[in-house]
Amino acid sequence: MVVFETVNELTLKVTCQGNDTIFTKAGAFIAGESGTKNYKFEKVLLGPEGNIGQALLGSFMRRATGENIPLMKVLMNGDSVTYYANLGQHVVVYQLDYGEMISVESENLLAFSGDCKYSIRFIGVGMFSQKGLCTTTLTGNGANAYVAVICDGNPLVLSNVGTGTTLTADPDAVVCWIGNGPCDPNITADVNWKTFIGQSSGESYQFEWSQHCPVTVIIQPSERGGNYSGANVRMSID
Repeated sequence: MVVFETVNELTLKVTCQGNDTIFTKAGAFIAGESGTKNYKFEKVLLGPEGNIGQALLGSFMRRATGENIPLMKVLMNGDSVTYYANLGQHVVVYQLDYGEMISVESENLLAFSGDCKYSIRFIGVGMFSQKGLCTTTLTGNGANAYVAVICDGNPLVLSNVGTGTTLTADPDAVVCWIGNGPCDPNITADVNWKTFIGQSSGESYQFEWSQHCPVTVIIQPSERGGNYSGANVRMSID
């Protein structure tokens, strides 16, 4: 079994007892310790899906939708501790319950354990978000379903679970959202004549989770470069 935890906010520590496998962003390994070196790295050629057919389909979807990131498999054959990081970014670790789902931007995914089911899911129209039509989804599929995500700076964590509030966030600042099911946000746009004469507020579109969609959202204090095209649209994603 493996356990994920953070060290000094910037590093992921993975403790393994026995044999196990994790997946990480390629090149994220920075250090390790064990009695003898009993872990090794393999490039993931297609994807971490369970069989060759799913892996081929997943690889095609990731390349077609911009959710493709190079992954490596870490094979652990005995007790060990390994460490992973990415460009000094902050690391957040979350342990998924069985069936619980995290939807994360691929560039913010650092590592996940073998007890997570990996997939790509359509969520919206690509003009709204820098990352386009899809999101990477990990679902708890065992007792040790860990996910580590990376953020530019200390993250803000918001939740409407049990509070009944509505959460709103800039899509280009959202790292991931977590819930018992897909629970994708509504995408709202507020565009008027000022937008077309260069007087936009700069916050013309948002992700919105209503009280009927209980989620926890992790937001970084930094925005990706947006590619909003200025269309006047309000739509709901099921």
